[in-house]
Amino acid sequence: MGRKINLGVVGLGQRGAELVKNVYSEHPDVEFIALCDVYEDRREDIAKALEEMGRERPKCFSDYREMLEMKELDAVLISASWDTHSEIAIAAMRAGKAVASEVGGAYSVAECWRLVDCYEETKTPIMFMENCVYGRDEMMVYHMAETGVLGEIVHCEGGYKHDLREEIAFGRENRHYRLDNYIHRNSENYPTHELGPIAKILHINRGNRMLSLCSMASKAAGLRDYIQEKKPEDKVLQNTVFQQGDIVNTMIHCSNGESILLTLDTTLPRAYSRGFTVQGTKGMYMEDNASIFLDGDEGAKDHFDWKKQWGNVERFRAQYEHPLWKDYLKAGVKKGHGGMDYLVFSEFIHCLKEGLPMPIDVYDMASWMSITALSEESIALGGQAVAIPDFTNGKWIKR
Repeated sequence: MGRKINLGVVGLGQRGAELVKNVYSEHPDVEFIALCDVYEDRREDIAKALEEMGRERPKCFSDYREMLEMKELDAVLISASWDTHSEIAIAAMRAGKAVASEVGGAYSVAECWRLVDCYEETKTPIMFMENCVYGRDEMMVYHMAETGVLGEIVHCEGGYKHDLREEIAFGRENRHYRLDNYIHRNSENYPTHELGPIAKILHINRGNRMLSLCSMASKAAGLRDYIQEKKPEDKVLQNTVFQQGDIVNTMIHCSNGESILLTLDTTLPRAYSRGFTVQGTKGMYMEDNASIFLDGDEGAKDHFDWKKQWGNVERFRAQYEHPLWKDYLKAGVKKGHGGMDYLVFSEFIHCLKEGLPMPIDVYDMASWMSITALSEESIALGGQAVAIPDFTNGKWIKR
């Protein structure tokens, strides 16, 4: 496609509004021709914002199915609530509209299979918009792993460690979907921010795959205490029993022998972290203390002198920076989570225009999202191991 991509956006809450107004609107190859949200004020806010930027006013819809009937629509960005991502993606693929889906966990394994089956039937392009795959540090560590600097990778860790108590507790007021999930479910509900980069490093679905997982959850106390202190007038929430454990740990075993530890930590006071850690036979990376340790490195000979090892990432930056980020820094990093939002969107648009395979495809989407439903099952069974389906149907061996 030589012309611009005509894009429709479904879901204009906090995430969707931020992406359209502050990040994606800067892309020169995209026309925002349609907006969809169940709330009129959200549609109007973004439509006016686009007009103020000098863009044409997009058509507005309350029902995404009506939007998909637009013949001139090329692609759909889905940033609605978690429970709607798959149904909208499937409807869009069946309508022949390419899909860029924001992240979230699946509610069932069957949901993941429906996505795969629909793609294999329609061959409509679909990309899972996991922005952390394009994070600067994540891409540097991926580059180090690919070039053998870390040796044979043995173990990886990551998670979503983010104090969301205010966002969840005020979910009704802010029309946010997380609250109902925390009331009714107990799972690794947001697994992909670090599973995505880890899956790329371990070549998941491309010569390797995730075989099984076991999950355990702590008790749910954080939201209860927060609500008692911050929302004493809310008698409904005061008497609500939350199912979602404050801390959920999920261990994943891979076909090539590696282990992955994912941690969800969103309802206790803490600093933000994705806990990204990669350990190989020749070195390791740790996000939480911004450190790289390499076998034989002159700057870290004394294993017990942590001051020489922690906080040393910048010392390795020039040597191991990913080429994509080298070019991005020269061109000027865009807005959106340190620049990675714009990168993942640009990759989607580039692949769509050039007819290239999506770098985070439907098989990645299904396998990463399935962790939520499978962890929920494992927790309910007291931490019992649960098999992870092969959504590629054996193609992972030679993909």
